[in-house]
Amino acid sequence: MAMPGNDQPPVIPAFYPALFAEAETTTGRIRGLINQGIRIFRGIPYGEPTGAGARFRKAVAKAPWAGRRDCFGPGQVAPQVPTPVSNAYARLIQFDRAPADGGIGEDCLTLNVYAPHGDGQARPVVVVIHGGGFAIGSGNAPFYDGTLMALTHDVVVVAINHRLNAFGFLGLGPLGADERFAGANVAGLLDIVLALEWLRDNAAAFGGDPARITLMGQSGGGWKISTLLALPAARGLFHRAVVQSGSWPVFTDADAAGALTHALLAELGLGAGEWERLVDLDMGLLLAATVKVGPLAFMPSLDPHFLPWQPDDPRALALSAHVPTIISTAREDAGLFYDAFDQTDAGLAALLAERFGRDAGDILSLYGHAGPTPYLTQARIMTDGGFRRLAYAQADARAAAGVPVWLYRWDWPSPAWDGRYGAAHAMDVPASLARPDDPLLGAASGAAVRIVAEHSAMIAGFAADGVPGGPHRETWQRYEPETRACLLVSDVTHLVHDPDSARRAFWERYPLPATVA
Repeated sequence: MAMPGNDQPPVIPAFYPALFAEAETTTGRIRGLINQGIRIFRGIPYGEPTGAGARFRKAVAKAPWAGRRDCFGPGQVAPQVPTPVSNAYARLIQFDRAPADGGIGEDCLTLNVYAPHGDGQARPVVVVIHGGGFAIGSGNAPFYDGTLMALTHDVVVVAINHRLNAFGFLGLGPLGADERFAGANVAGLLDIVLALEWLRDNAAAFGGDPARITLMGQSGGGWKISTLLALPAARGLFHRAVVQSGSWPVFTDADAAGALTHALLAELGLGAGEWERLVDLDMGLLLAATVKVGPLAFMPSLDPHFLPWQPDDPRALALSAHVPTIISTAREDAGLFYDAFDQTDAGLAALLAERFGRDAGDILSLYGHAGPTPYLTQARIMTDGGFRRLAYAQADARAAAGVPVWLYRWDWPSPAWDGRYGAAHAMDVPASLARPDDPLLGAASGAAVRIVAEHSAMIAGFAADGVPGGPHRETWQRYEPETRACLLVSDVTHLVHDPDSARRAFWERYPLPATVA
């Protein structure tokens, strides 16, 4: 390379062009990096900044820019607060630990794209909606890196960022907010809609097929997808859905959402008539008040225009009856919420008596020593009463509405942490993205490599044609309420019908809500 001051032009190394990739989008030309032959564009803006006067308002599409924009690193992480989940496993997957190389702030409407080399083919697109409830998380986390999925299965992977907690889900209607703030209670969901509209218009620029968009989300990501299936504004923007440990959240009405906003105002020393001061309030002060009110309290609320129905309403089911769906849980999903590794049989009996009263004896009889430790037995009980029960309800209703549905349960206990967490919450995320080396799965053992290969092929096949792929494609029967076909993912993955039927039947009779933790 020529030195400064030399009259000769610099010599560009022959490998230079292979380092970078470019794409022409409707908002402008972008440049990303190439890794293992995969084109990676991070921090692509799909919406304008949401701070200052735009806070709580429906997002606006990003205005086109002149010239070329470098998209080498992640964009901002949406404003968020720590969660009360504090055990070692939760700290590892904790969704608020996303990298913040781009800072944390309100210019957070960005997405990351992982695309195979462009060759004119139109590939399936897998859109990852991050977890963390409606309060925390980011598509920037390494957890959602789509490089290996794109490389292994020749699909385009997209990870989306959107507004969260009070910034994305604040009930302002009951306080007299005008039309400028219509949809503040579902702003974070409308952000995702805006991202999907951008993707519809730009998937082809990355070799993606806009007619084959699959949403995949675990935990809070599953909640968001379950809600998008009921959101009129999202209809037609995606064609398949994968809901992992995130079935059917239940939303409050506008009055309850308004009461939560009153509590937020009171925490800040403001009256109900001063709600508009929140628009320009320092971001840190608003976050601090959100923590005091409840870090996980702010969620979407029902709205006659934007979110008219609960996700389980028949009208919502009819809205998305054309969307084939995979629904899943992990056997010990609820273990995320506690770390009682020294739990005893007596301690578990006492806990169940406290939470379930006279039904505790029946629960103990149903489960016995279901897990290898009392802790894991507790995790299975709490999982079945919450995550799994809601997954069955969602599968039953969607199948009854004529939707093609497939159900699986993640039963493989990761060797990480000497296996103490069992088949835990979120273990199927790296498996779905072809990442056998993820810490959640322990060292990339032979079992992990095989399961990840099968699981990611299942997702890729589903994204391609609406039927799960991989070695179980021909034998994995669709879920029907009469037969309850369920794929158990473990060392020897196999299909069963109505697994643990007595336990399922018990929880179906038990009044909602059943606790999950």
